[in-house]
Amino acid sequence: MSSEQFDGVEALLEEARLTARMPEPAERLRLRQAAGLSRAQVAAAVGVGRQTVANWEDGTTDPQPPGRFKYLRLLEGLAQIHPAPTPAQAPAEATAANNASTAELAVPDTARGPDGLTLQGEPAPCLRCGVTTPYKATDGRSLHPGAMCQPPTTAAPHAAATPAPASASSPAPTAAPSPVPAPVPSRPQRRAKSAARAQAETAGLIGQAVHEELERAEGDADATVKALVKRAIPDVMRLFEETRATARYTYTAYPALPDILTKPSKKEPDQIWEARPNFHHPHYSLKSAGSVAVTALDVNAAYLSALKAWLPIGKLEHSAGADGVDPKRSGVHLITPSPWNHSHLPDPLGDRDQPGPLWVTNATLRLLLRLSTPKYGLLDPPVVHESWTSGATENFLDALRKTLTAARETAIAEDDTITLEYIKAMYSKFISTMGESVHNREMARPDWMHIIHSQAYANLWGKAYKAHQAGLDVIAMMGTDELHVTGDWRQVFPEGRGVAQMKIKHSDAKASGEYTIGMAAR
Repeated sequence: MSSEQFDGVEALLEEARLTARMPEPAERLRLRQAAGLSRAQVAAAVGVGRQTVANWEDGTTDPQPPGRFKYLRLLEGLAQIHPAPTPAQAPAEATAANNASTAELAVPDTARGPDGLTLQGEPAPCLRCGVTTPYKATDGRSLHPGAMCQPPTTAAPHAAATPAPASASSPAPTAAPSPVPAPVPSRPQRRAKSAARAQAETAGLIGQAVHEELERAEGDADATVKALVKRAIPDVMRLFEETRATARYTYTAYPALPDILTKPSKKEPDQIWEARPNFHHPHYSLKSAGSVAVTALDVNAAYLSALKAWLPIGKLEHSAGADGVDPKRSGVHLITPSPWNHSHLPDPLGDRDQPGPLWVTNATLRLLLRLSTPKYGLLDPPVVHESWTSGATENFLDALRKTLTAARETAIAEDDTITLEYIKAMYSKFISTMGESVHNREMARPDWMHIIHSQAYANLWGKAYKAHQAGLDVIAMMGTDELHVTGDWRQVFPEGRGVAQMKIKHSDAKASGEYTIGMAAR
């Protein structure tokens, strides 16, 4: 056997030893709580996230390198300081046969050296549970410390006591019902429980930050908001990392990107067209007096909702023609769009002046392809010339989105304007600085930034189309969150401040809330 093969065998054996020595999840939790340690303290010492420690303690995931060995060493040390409670002794009225069996199965104590630490030696099966361990008993045999012992897979072979014959006058004893074992939660159930707990713990970071800044500002609301907005970028990046603890996908924060995603200069625009809308219905005019009632609607937290978008999670790869168009891939595409011949509806490509090919994001391309299906039949599919794409998922930022959405809903219910401003600053700055920004050194994903922007515009287009299908005229559609319509909009959209609701817009002095317009000259 070569030295490399020998090293490989030893590595596998060491891996097996580590797995055998790892306590069960319930024991991991007991040891940490017995020592009075927080999950954050354990996470910092082991070099993982706090949520990862929580997952190890409830069995959602098993400890993995590189933090596993440190975690195991910590647990073994805590087990020596806080051994598990000894099992209750056999009752005095046990039969002689049971007493004899118990005596045969008596286990000596774990041996300890002069320094009080448990002695170790050659690994061998534990005489209590049968799992290999390097720790030794006082008689030299292998024995886990009480807190580290694994639960036996089979019942101990106790001698069965012979029941005394029942007398004729004695009624037959009634057998006690067997205890019904608690149902073991499935892996999806454990993941859902873990995700809910993670969301609650992560949301706690938001409340903690608000509390800290309120104390520093001595209750001054304006000063508190300014301080929270200032720290919004590092705080949202911390939330992002916390929500990634249970994620299925890894990603590269600084991938190699094609030149098309690099801004030519500070003065020149990006090379990716995000389809930002600036639509005004040609048959109506704000300058003409009239009696057509219009309501300016505001989409709540448009960018927050747009975090649910198909984002590439690997290095972007080039492909020619339509080869890069795949439902499970995302990135940017060079296309030639087909003409838009519906003047009563906003162009899904936005207010574009120059004809010909252009680079668009996957969010825009998905919208164009959807509108070319028989269900809509609004245009022909675009011609795709080339693409830069990677494998993608729609749920990469979903945990962060749900955490911020839940915190936002709580703040609205409690009329907490400070927290609302803080949350808005976090998600808006998270998106705006994830590209080429000196304000966020932890991530450089201009492809994500363009896709999320385009997704917000695509979401707004969908609301405009929904209003049109319900019989309302779309008078204007601008930016990410502004939609002006005629008619009874409340029959189409729920009113409120939630992310799935719409409210009347009051920020624009020119066309605020409800107003009237006239017909345009033809």
